[in-house]
Amino acid sequence: MPNIAFILPHWLYWLALVAFPLIAIYAVRRERRNGAPPKLSLVVAYMLWLCAGFAGLHRFYVRSRWGLVFIPLFALVIFANFEVKDSRNAMSSARQAVRTASFDADQAQTQLKRGVDGAQAKLDKAQRDLTTMQSRMAGAQNAHDRWDLAAGIFGALIAALLLIDAVLLPGLVRRCAAEEARNPLRRPVPVQLPPEIHRAGTGEDPTLKVQAPAARALDWVTEWSGELVAWWTVLSIFVYYYEVVVRFVFNSPTNWVHESMFLMFGMQYLIAGAYAYKFDAHVRVDVFYVKFSDRTKAVLDLLTSAFFFVFIGTMLATGFIYMKTSIQLGEVSFSEWGIQYWPIKIAIPVGAALLLLQGVSKVIKDLRIVAGGR
Repeated sequence: MPNIAFILPHWLYWLALVAFPLIAIYAVRRERRNGAPPKLSLVVAYMLWLCAGFAGLHRFYVRSRWGLVFIPLFALVIFANFEVKDSRNAMSSARQAVRTASFDADQAQTQLKRGVDGAQAKLDKAQRDLTTMQSRMAGAQNAHDRWDLAAGIFGALIAALLLIDAVLLPGLVRRCAAEEARNPLRRPVPVQLPPEIHRAGTGEDPTLKVQAPAARALDWVTEWSGELVAWWTVLSIFVYYYEVVVRFVFNSPTNWVHESMFLMFGMQYLIAGAYAYKFDAHVRVDVFYVKFSDRTKAVLDLLTSAFFFVFIGTMLATGFIYMKTSIQLGEVSFSEWGIQYWPIKIAIPVGAALLLLQGVSKVIKDLRIVAGGR
C-alpha cells in the first residue's frame, strides 16, 4: 500500500482557520433562511464520497446495495496493513539478530586466529545463528512485500470504484430522490431548524436579561468572535479523521495533526473566553450569590469588577509583550512541522481585549440595573 507523505502547508493551516468558519456560518444561516432541504443533497453525497467513500457510505446514502462491495475490500486493506506492520516488526527484529550474530562470528574468528580454546565452537554456532536469522529476515521481507502488494491491489480497487462513483453520483442522487418522491413511506421528514440554539450556563448573571443600546456593539463583537472560533471544533473532526485514515489504512502517521489541533484549541480557549463570559458559561461557585436580588447581584458585580479589570489589564499588557517578542524573533515551533508561533501569541492580547470589551458591556448593564432601568 503506498504511503501518504502529505504535510500540511503553513499557509493552508492559517487559511483554513479563517475560511472554514466563514463558509460554515454562511451555509448555516442560508439553511436557516431557506429551511432544511426536502430532498437528498448532492453536496452531502459528495461529502460522504470524499470522507467515507472507502466504506461505501455514499452508496448507502442513495440506498444502493453496491455499497456492500466496499466493506470487504476495506476490511481486506485493514487486514493486509496489519500484516505489513507485523512483518515489518519481524524484519526489524531479524535484522538486529543478524547484526548480533555477525558480530559474534567476527569475535569468534578473531579468537580462533589467536588460538583461544573453544573459539571454533563459538564460530560454528555464530555462523548457524547468522544463517538462521538471514533466512528469517528474508522470509519476513517476502511476507512484507506480499501483503504490501495485496493492500495496494485492494486499495486500487476501492480507488477505481470511487472514481466511477464520482461520475455516477449525480444520477444516483436524482434517481433516489425521484423514488422517494413516488413512495411516501420513504420520503424524508422535513426538519425545521430552530431559530436559535439554547445556550447553557449558570444563568445567575442578572445582565442576561438586560438590553443596553450602549453595549450592543460590544456584544455583537463578542458573539461574532465566539461563533467564529466555535466552528474550529468541527474542523478538528475532519483533521483527526484524516489522521486515523492515513495512520491505519495507509500506514502513514503524521507529525503535524496533533500539534496543529492543540495550538488551534489554545487559540479557541483564549478567543472564546469573552463569549462564555457574556452568556455566563464560566464555572462559578454560588453559595450566597444565588439568593440575592438582581440589583444586589449587580452591585456586587460592580464592586468586584475592579479585580476583573486588573487581571485583564495584566493579561493584555503581558500578552502584548509576548506577541511583540514572538513577531520580532520570527518564533516557530521546535517540531519538524515548524509552524509559526506569532499568530498564536497574537491570540493572547486579542482574547484579553475581547474580555475587556465584554467586561465594559457588563458594567454598562450592571449600572442600568442599579439605576432601575429595564
